[in-house]
Amino acid sequence: MLRGLCYTARHPWRMVFFMQALADEAARLFGIRLSPQQLTQMQRHADELAQWNRRVNLTAITDPQEVLVRHFLDSLSVAAFVPLRKGMRLVDVGTGAGFPGLPLHILCPGTHLTLLDATAKKLRFLDHLVDLLELTGVRTLHARAEQAGQMPAEREAHDLVLARSVARMPVLAEFMLPLARVGGQCVAMKGSSARQELKESARAIGLLGGRVNRVETLQLPGVAQTHHLVILDKVAATPCAWPRQPGIPARQPL
Repeated sequence: MLRGLCYTARHPWRMVFFMQALADEAARLFGIRLSPQQLTQMQRHADELAQWNRRVNLTAITDPQEVLVRHFLDSLSVAAFVPLRKGMRLVDVGTGAGFPGLPLHILCPGTHLTLLDATAKKLRFLDHLVDLLELTGVRTLHARAEQAGQMPAEREAHDLVLARSVARMPVLAEFMLPLARVGGQCVAMKGSSARQELKESARAIGLLGGRVNRVETLQLPGVAQTHHLVILDKVAATPCAWPRQPGIPARQPL
C-alpha cells in the first residue's frame, strides 16, 4: 500500500502528497524520474478527473490510491519497456479518460499524441484537460478504431499504438495493427489472460502484418493481478481489407 494519500475537507478528491508518492513509486518501479512540472500536470489530471467524474462517467476507479496506481503508474509502465523519443507519433486507442496516452505524453512532451475514442463526452473532458495543462502536440479523434484504421491520415501512420482494457487480443490486433506504420510497434496492456489471448490471436497478428516481439510482466503495488504488456512489431503492411466495418471484428474475430 502507498502512503501519503488522504482526503481533505475542502477538496474531498484532492490527493495530498500525490506528487511525492507518484515520484517515489515511478522511480522505484520503473527508474522514471518525474520533474516537478510533470508531477503537477499529473496531479491536475487526477483532480480534474475526480471533479468531472461526479457528473460524467469517465472511470470506475475513484479511490485516490487506486487512481495513482491503476491509472498513472500503470500508464507510465509502458515507458519502462518501450523507449519514447521526441517526434514519435503515438495513438491511444479507446483512451477513455486519457490513459495511458496523456501520462506518457507528459513524460515525453515532444511526442505527437492522438487520443482516439468513440465516446464524445470523454473527448470533451480530454479537450478541456489539454487546454488546462497547456499541452502541445495532443489532439483528440472521435471515431471507432475500425474507422480510424481506414482513414488515410491515420492508417499506418503511427510509431506506437497503445491500448488498455479495450478488447481481447484477437479483436484488439485488428484495431491496433492497421494504425501502426511498418517498423512501428503496438503495446496492448493486459491482465492475467495475456498469454492465452496471445495464442488465440496468432493468426490475426500474422494476417495484419504483425509479429510478437515479447510479453513483459509487472506487478503494481497493492494490485493482486499481474499486469502484462504485449508488444507487437509491425513488420508488413496491413492488407486493405482490414480493419473491417465497425462491430465486425468483435462479432467475427480473425
